[in-house]
Order: sequence, then structure tokens, then C-alpha cells
Amino acid sequence: MSVEKMAAKATELKEKGQSNREISQEMHLSQATVEWLLAKQASKNFDEAPPPDVKVGWRTIGVSGSRIQAIAEIMADVILEEQDNIGFELDMVAGVTNNGVPLATVVSDLLGIDFGMIRPSREGTQINYASNYAGLKGKNVVLIDDVVSSGSTAKEVIEFVRARKGVPVLAVVLINKKAENKIDDVPLRALIRARPVRT
Repeated sequence: MSVEKMAAKATELKEKGQSNREISQEMHLSQATVEWLLAKQASKNFDEAPPPDVKVGWRTIGVSGSRIQAIAEIMADVILEEQDNIGFELDMVAGVTNNGVPLATVVSDLLGIDFGMIRPSREGTQINYASNYAGLKGKNVVLIDDVVSSGSTAKEVIEFVRARKGVPVLAVVLINKKAENKIDDVPLRALIRARPVRT
């Protein structure tokens, strides 16, 4: 997707009432990049350089249940590897909505452990937990999402789990756009690490 198309998409989402954070989650971009795209779209004479970022799209996986299953199997294998390396007990996985939920559902089935779903905050809402699923209290929880950009959503989810007396032991994502291997003292494993390289 070209920069112009990304700017137009960001503007379209903004006009629909989405916040910059919601747009960044929808487009898998950092909030800084979304702000840059919106400023670029708003000004014909805009000439600032874009912030370093990587646009992520994984629709090729998401359109197929068998592909989601295959990626979830890799995630489950990574979780078991980290369990051996770090030595934590494993009680449940929690999918971060929207994109972490299908992956976490399959991982829960593969590992035979409880499943939960956490909804990060949006403009005008607070983070919450879907009560139809397993509770967090007293459980060691692996968090599953698709992309870590700035890490703000992951930090919010980790704080939420801790506030509900759960223990976040690992975060697993498809793609990590950060250099760090931890978020808020929780180990972070990604199937792919994507970072911009500057010359």
C-alpha cells in the first residue's frame, strides 16, 4: 500500500470517529506514523520525513482457518519452548481482541488449557474482560496478539491481568516491531521481528 493510500485510509478512519490509537491498531502502524499520515493528508505542502515504522498485513493468513491453525501450532510450540526455558506453570491463554482471539482459541485447544479474551480500551471505553470465558484470578496467563508496535496495548493488557490477580508469564505475537524482548517485565516472543533500518 502506498503512503498516499495509507494516508487516505487513516483520514477515512478518522472521519468515521476513530481515535489515532484505534487507527494505529486497525492499520498495524505506530501512533506516530498515524499522526504523520494524518498531517500529510491535511497539508499539500507537508514535507516532514515519516517516522520509522513497518506496515504489517497478514490477511493471507487470516482468510483461512487452516492457515490460522498452522500459525497457532507454531505459537503453541514457542510457548512450550519458553515454558521449558523459563520454567513457568501454564494455566490459560488470553487473546487480545480482535486479532489475537482466533490464534489464542486454537492455542488453547492445542495445549488443553483455559481460554480468555481481553478487549483493550478504545476511545471512550475502558479495557475489559469477556466474562463468558475463563477467569484470570490466580492463573498464569500467556497473552496472544498479532502485532506489537509501540507496546502500549500490551502494557495495558499486562497491567489489567495483574490488577485481576492473574500472572502474565509470556506474551506471544506474530510480529514484534520493537527491539525489546520484554514488555513490562513479561517475556515477549514473536514469530517475526520487523524493525526499520536506518543508514
